[in-house]
Parts: sequence; C-alpha cells; structure tokens
Amino acid sequence: MRTVVAYEVGRPLVVEELPVPAVGPRDVLVRVTASGICHTDLTVINGLSPLPLPIVPGHEGCGIVEEVGSEVRRVRVGDRVLASVSPACGHCWWCVNGMSNHCELNPGVKAKKRFTVADGREAAAVCGCGTFAEAMVVDEASVVAVQTDLPDEQLALLGCGVTTGLGAVLNTAEVVPGSSVAVIGCGGVGQSVIQGARIAGAATIIAVDTMANRREAAVSAGATHTVNPADGDSVQQVRALTSGRGADYTFEVVGRPELITQAIDMARTSGAVTLVGMPAAGDVLTLPAISTIFSGKRIRGSVVGGSQILRDFPRYIRLAEAGRLDLGSMITHRIKLDEINQGFDLLTRGEGVRTVVL
Repeated sequence: MRTVVAYEVGRPLVVEELPVPAVGPRDVLVRVTASGICHTDLTVINGLSPLPLPIVPGHEGCGIVEEVGSEVRRVRVGDRVLASVSPACGHCWWCVNGMSNHCELNPGVKAKKRFTVADGREAAAVCGCGTFAEAMVVDEASVVAVQTDLPDEQLALLGCGVTTGLGAVLNTAEVVPGSSVAVIGCGGVGQSVIQGARIAGAATIIAVDTMANRREAAVSAGATHTVNPADGDSVQQVRALTSGRGADYTFEVVGRPELITQAIDMARTSGAVTLVGMPAAGDVLTLPAISTIFSGKRIRGSVVGGSQILRDFPRYIRLAEAGRLDLGSMITHRIKLDEINQGFDLLTRGEGVRTVVL
C-alpha cells in the first residue's frame, strides 16, 4: 500500500509502497478514505516530540473496515469508522471512571512498530494510527463505528482536531452561557474551540491570531472580537474587551510557553485557563508562585479535549448533522496523498484552517 514515511528531520516526507502490516487478534484493517493534517504531525516530523523517526504520520482520519482480528468485538467488516488519536478500551480503570482519554492501552498502542520501511528499519505510526496511507492497521480500541451521512472529509476532522477543541470547551473548561472566552491560536483546533464556545453559549468570544485569514475564519465560526498581536499587547487587548477584568475562560491552542503565560494573564481572577496546544519536548513553563496561587486561577491541561470517544464521537456527529457544528467551513484545502509535502507547507505557513488528504 502507498504510505507516507517521515525518515529524518528536515527531509521531505516520502510516499512509498510498503507491505500492509499484519492484522493481529485485536487489530482492525481500515481502508482510509480521508485524513486531516494536524499540527501534532508537524511537531512529530520536525523532531520536537518524544516520538522517534522514522514514523508514519497521520492520526486524524476515517475509513471502512476491511478485515478484523479474531478477538475484535467493537467493529465488523464494512463498518464506517473514525480513528481516534487516543485509544479507549472501555474497561480499564481510566475508562470506567470517565477518563478514557487516559486509557491504559495508550502507551502500548502508540509505541507499537507495525511497519518495516524501505531502508529496513521498523517504524511506528503517530498515535498508533498512520492515516497518511491507503490503509492502516490499528488496535480495535482506536476506532469507533459511526453511522452518519456526513462526507468523509468532514467526518475525518472529528478524529482529533475538532474533538480536541470542542471537548476542551465542553468537557475540560465546561464553559457556561453568557461567559467570556479568549482563544490564542485559530488554526483547526482553535476554530473548534471557538465553535465550542459558541455552542456553549458564550457571549464574548475573542480570537487571537497573527494571521488575518484565520481571524476572519474565526468570526465566521462564532468569534465576536478578534485580536492581532501585531497591534499591541494581546493581554491588554483582551482585558480591554472584557471590562478590564480578563476573560472568564482562556484557551492556549498553540503549545508555546510564552503563549501559555499570556493565556494565564488574560484570564480574570478565579478564571479558568485550559491548555490545549502540544508543546515541543523539553519546553518548560515557569510561573510566579505568589500570583499564581492568590489569583485563584484554575489551570488545566486538556488531553484530546477530555473527550470520551465512545460517547463524544456520536455526540459531535449529531451536532454537525443538526447544523450546530460547522465542519465544512473548516476545510480550506484538499490534496492527494502524493501532495502531502505541499499540505505541510500550507500548515507551516499558517495558510487556511484545515487541509484534508483525500
């Protein structure tokens, strides 16, 4: 099957023919029909994550089940499925206590080396998926069968970006109606945070981004105000839009320590700060101890938006089907597998919101 491989930092991705990985007892073979390009993949192929290269990138996708292992019970051949950035077995301590985004299968699923690439080395897939390929073999805990008429290009976005952003609002921060929200970073995940804030009923939604096209897209997604950091201190601009207090809820969706600090400073006293972006390996966050304690601010990390995929994939699909969640407007570019490097160039330049590989 044709598969994308990241061999070395700074080297273009390679599309090559690789054998289909073996399907083990718990595994599912899925023909990939659509896959979104997520910033997490860029972090990995740039060598800024703990994941070693070579690796098969891609973790936001959907497809059709073509083969299942002898122990698989969750899906059947012919099912339409969503791949998940985070597996959920459904029966470990984390899953039964409502934290399946921390499922105990996570480390093993994501580290498994399923591929032997052209130079003979073994390779894993990003998040245990590897959606930048004609097919992928994944643990059954990493897929959820879905029934919907949403097109593949829209459905794929729920595999990571939309679920992460929407979940950060609805699950992690639990934004309440009438509140104020500030979002730093308005790419695919940031746009999903903005849509989540709109769905939750926030009255003031402030989109902070350096790119004009993304600020414009944010307004279409539901932002009531935009902030361009080039116009001055972003924190002061947000405070000016929130009666000088700061926002009730702030979200950092880029993954840079200096922007995390800004998100904390943008939040009002006793406000909620939600950290969504993926920092580079080795990044360190330093905070002033006294003000961090006495401000009463709540700072929380949000892993896959705190989403429980067996519950939330169907819930988010219903929101899209009802017209409350707009997936179609997020897709700004469509490419073929052979154009994967062009797709990452778009992401690196900050052009558009989401590029989908079809």
